[in-house]
Amino acid sequence: MTSWNGKNITVAGLGVSGISAARALAGLGARITVVDGGDSATHEARAAELQSEGIAVRLADADTLPEGTELVVTSPGWKPSSPLFEAAAKAGVDVVGDVEIAWQLRGPDAAPWLAITGTNGKTTTTQMLASILTAAGKRTAAVGNIGTPIIDVVLQGDAYDVLAVELSSYQLHWAPSLRAHSAAVLNLAPDHLDWHGSMDAYAADKGRIYEGNTVACVYNVADTATEDLVREADVEEGCRAIGFTLGTPGPSQLGIVDGILVDRAFVTNRQKNAQELAEVSDVTPAAPHNLANALAAAALARAYGVEPAAVRDGLRAFRPDAHRIEHVADVDGVTYIDDSKATNTHAAEASLAAYESIVWIAGGLAKGATFDELVKKSAKHLRGVVLIGADRALIREALARHAPEVPVVDLDRTDTGAMPAAVREAAALATAGDTVLMAPACASMDMFANYNKRGEAFADAVRELADTRA
Repeated sequence: MTSWNGKNITVAGLGVSGISAARALAGLGARITVVDGGDSATHEARAAELQSEGIAVRLADADTLPEGTELVVTSPGWKPSSPLFEAAAKAGVDVVGDVEIAWQLRGPDAAPWLAITGTNGKTTTTQMLASILTAAGKRTAAVGNIGTPIIDVVLQGDAYDVLAVELSSYQLHWAPSLRAHSAAVLNLAPDHLDWHGSMDAYAADKGRIYEGNTVACVYNVADTATEDLVREADVEEGCRAIGFTLGTPGPSQLGIVDGILVDRAFVTNRQKNAQELAEVSDVTPAAPHNLANALAAAALARAYGVEPAAVRDGLRAFRPDAHRIEHVADVDGVTYIDDSKATNTHAAEASLAAYESIVWIAGGLAKGATFDELVKKSAKHLRGVVLIGADRALIREALARHAPEVPVVDLDRTDTGAMPAAVREAAALATAGDTVLMAPACASMDMFANYNKRGEAFADAVRELADTRA
């Protein structure tokens, strides 16, 4: 086990994970300096709290490597090209993330990790998995990129039997020694390319989750790139490739047959036999991409040895977080759905595929994305489109190229008050039987603090509309 006592460690970032790492390592005897480029009142308050605990903090200077640094522990969002890391490389100092530190802090009898990544669906799948494990009577928690910082969980010792761990591409990039019990890559689509530099680099970081797996590498049959990552991974002998599909599963796969989620991977004689796990109606919502999430969660649970009844019970008990295909209201025969969490084109595509006739509210910060493929695949579902946000022109131009017959309302607004106007315009385009779907395919920060605030603004606007129509 690594000796931390007396080691000079620089922690990059004064957010939740950075504070967790600083406190944990200081508690193990390390000498900590936290650096952060911010100097707001919030930063100063956090700094003062850490300083009162004997932890050094340097604000408004995140580029210079503190003298004597032996290791840098970074928060997930810091880019590999950050000047601090360039300085560390020149000094021969390693850079790792909080997930790597958590892995190194595990004791000899630590709870195994069932790990999940992917461009979309990570949080929902991780929470589904935790629900299934709980139904099986296991002491568990959904951790990592969600919930309690993973270092804090690991330091609780034997409090858990098994952990459901959501990992972002950022976290995986900085976690070279992670070796999970089993892991899943749900899907791969261009995202965060400004951080990773290329799609190949992004995919490679996602693929790190499979390295050293001992029991199962779970992949998406419909997304061959995830299977490619399994083929490229260096796993423990006996580790199996397990696919999930919305169709009829082959051997070593989970899938759906006549409205039943079935397992042909963790059964005896998988060439001929299948085990019923749950019904499609046990999954809420039963949209195609959410059924895929459920199958991935079930695959990881079954890899851990969970019985079929617990898979069913866990899926029945699970309800997704807000702003994920969330039904807000029905007004004049039109259904209003909040999927503000659809912050990229891949997530929006899945959401748009779940409904037949849609008035789509879209737009925000594109993060370098293009929208031609999304519009081409979704055009048949679109009854109308309402655009808001800074990069709405990119979507408007794609619509003009690939769905010129679809009416488009361009609000030319980036203020928070645009959402009520967008809902009114969408209501004017919709007729009974349609779905008004707010699945922006873009990030929210041009107009809102986060996707939650955007979703809340949409829901408030829908309720206001309902009141006026009552």
